[in-house]
Amino acid sequence: MLDYKMAEMKLSEELAWRGFVNQTTLKDPNELDKEPLKFYLGVDPSAPSMTVGNLSTMMMVRHFIDHGHQAFMLVGGATGIIGDPDGKSEERTLKPIEEIEANKKAIVEQYKRVLSGENFEVVDNFDWFKQIKFLDFLRDVGKHVPMRQMLARDFVQKRLSETGSGISYAEFSYSIMQGFDFLTLFKDKGVTLQVCGSDQWGNCIAGVELIRRITGQEAHIWSHPLIINKSTGIKFGKSEAGAIWLDENLTSVYQFYQFWLNVDDDGVEDYLKIYTLISPDELKELMGGFNKDRSIRQAQKYLAYEVTKIVHGQDRADSVKRISEVLFGGRDYSELNTQDFRELSKELGKYEFSGGIELTEALVQTGLAASKSEARHFVGTKAVYINGKQITPEKTELKASDTINGHIILRRGKNSQVVICITKEQK
Repeated sequence: MLDYKMAEMKLSEELAWRGFVNQTTLKDPNELDKEPLKFYLGVDPSAPSMTVGNLSTMMMVRHFIDHGHQAFMLVGGATGIIGDPDGKSEERTLKPIEEIEANKKAIVEQYKRVLSGENFEVVDNFDWFKQIKFLDFLRDVGKHVPMRQMLARDFVQKRLSETGSGISYAEFSYSIMQGFDFLTLFKDKGVTLQVCGSDQWGNCIAGVELIRRITGQEAHIWSHPLIINKSTGIKFGKSEAGAIWLDENLTSVYQFYQFWLNVDDDGVEDYLKIYTLISPDELKELMGGFNKDRSIRQAQKYLAYEVTKIVHGQDRADSVKRISEVLFGGRDYSELNTQDFRELSKELGKYEFSGGIELTEALVQTGLAASKSEARHFVGTKAVYINGKQITPEKTELKASDTINGHIILRRGKNSQVVICITKEQK
């Protein structure tokens, strides 16, 4: 629901304040502040998860819904079979139908999670494309698509150039398919607006033109800028490991939280507007404290928690926040619960020992030491920690009494650590 502190702000004003304004076919952005309209966002199931790039657009969708507009969330079961060629220098490898089906289900679940509590309808363009006959499509749709418009696309020009790799008829037809999505939703659902990131502008225009040529009526596009990391100048949402995914199997909840916790100081205010539901008054107060002492990273901590809560739920957000504060913020290890150790095990690795184990043996078996002699050296130089506490050379064994909820975080040096589970011996 709309935050009461945002109630006085119109949608056009809020989109501008949050940075969700790029190109639009609307003559006046204030048209968004009039009667409720129906709009849609489309995502292809080209991967088993969306990324934080998709998340920015979904956050924009939330604001449209909260201001009274009706959302249709499209999953591209048909377009995903072909794949969007825009931005690709070579032909895509076609994905198996079974993979596309699995990806569709995953994306729909992410729609539901990120837009939890919001009113929207999910649609799949495979439902209408599977019924279309080829000759009918050429006659009823293809006849209204001018080749000049298609050939003028930048990616088509590059692919057809002497140094380009060429383009297949299938990929060339992708924008027609997306345009037909808009036409179908326009006719069947009364959808008059498509929202997107700026990189989808060309595909969206195809739909606006198709609606105009076939029905003689107007439809529109609202796009937001791609999010750029101000410190690097590259597209936001990339890390050394690659894209930041919304699926915890691709980017763990802990890694997801850490990504936001480590965003650049220059961009954090923009990210807060885009990726959270913070109000102007709350942002002003938060940034005031942040700018007094940036070393505390107050803004990043707020951002990391709020975005993780939206994508993974409050319980998981609470867990990774607590873990981070224990490992890096001086919070006591005794506050970690079973769920926290489960999260940590995914990051650090988990080893189980029955009843107890000799400390040097544990260091070797977990890979924290290459040999027992090296392990003894680490213990002797007080480089080993159990649940954050530095141990003395007199400590020779790990046992159940050392555990917190049955677990030990065994650390060597500053950063090398693992999770150990001490189970009771079977009698």
